[in-house]
Amino acid sequence: MKVRVLYHDHCFDGAASAAFFSKFSRECFYNGAEYAYTGMAHKAAQLFDESEFDGDENVIVDFKYSPSDKVTWWFDHHQSAFLSAADQRDYEGKKDKRRFYFNPTYRSCTEWIAHIAKTVYSYEPPELAELVYWAGIVDGADYDSAEAAVSMREPAMKLTLLIEAIKCSEMVQRIIRQMQVKTLEEILHDPVVSEAFQPLYDRHLRSIDVIRAASECRDKVIFFDVADQDMEGYSKFIPYYLFPEGVYTVSVSKASFRTKVSVGSNPWAAEEPTHNLAAICERYGGGGHPRVGAISFQPSEVEAARAAAAEIVQELRG
Repeated sequence: MKVRVLYHDHCFDGAASAAFFSKFSRECFYNGAEYAYTGMAHKAAQLFDESEFDGDENVIVDFKYSPSDKVTWWFDHHQSAFLSAADQRDYEGKKDKRRFYFNPTYRSCTEWIAHIAKTVYSYEPPELAELVYWAGIVDGADYDSAEAAVSMREPAMKLTLLIEAIKCSEMVQRIIRQMQVKTLEEILHDPVVSEAFQPLYDRHLRSIDVIRAASECRDKVIFFDVADQDMEGYSKFIPYYLFPEGVYTVSVSKASFRTKVSVGSNPWAAEEPTHNLAAICERYGGGGHPRVGAISFQPSEVEAARAAAAEIVQELRG
């Protein structure tokens, strides 16, 4: 038997969700099954290909809804979980017949899966308590300060850097498998993981200076454009570390598969954010959470991304 798990790639909560679901479902339903993983990225093009659902059980965690009849489990916590009204209607028609669980009030999908596992299926593995705890901290940006988030002293924060910045999905999937049986500290001691981490951490330190030089903070909105730099996977907390007076940040960056506009709010700002950033990003085909969102463009659409970013900056500064 094969269980295919599609998860939000290059995201600590996405990896933790895949790990928690795998251990839970293996021990409660699919003992002896083969587990295979597919990392999903938010792209400007269609997100799902029907051929990706090649398991006897097909699972999506921490990612948008698919109306495919091949999907048997779905967990998500994003406000922008549905690509269309038709997708939402499909979910409403299936949710009572399949194992589909959606709750946008949860700060992490891992916490949501753990809640369902405990309350619906009476499953609560104490050995994964650390993973659930840190998924909530990381995805909820619930750090003590911007300095604590940028310094990355804790194992979970080091793994977050590696998961977000590494360019291959194979490393993320190696970590997903280890999350099921090891502590976060033990994963960092894996020679393959530690070797990959150090150059990314060195690049993280350099990225602080790059973002400082590229940024402008005006009317409590931080803006920077690093689309011409190799800045895939930078820490989203660096702008608030550099400009603590900023309430919002808007940035443009580029990866091999997309150009991205990121929109966020400062978790430590003295002033409470008033804009729903997911709703703003949805206007441009993106989405996210009320406090953080993003928009994906084709790799060649840098100017379109810059135009959208400029409009969002103007709105937030207004």
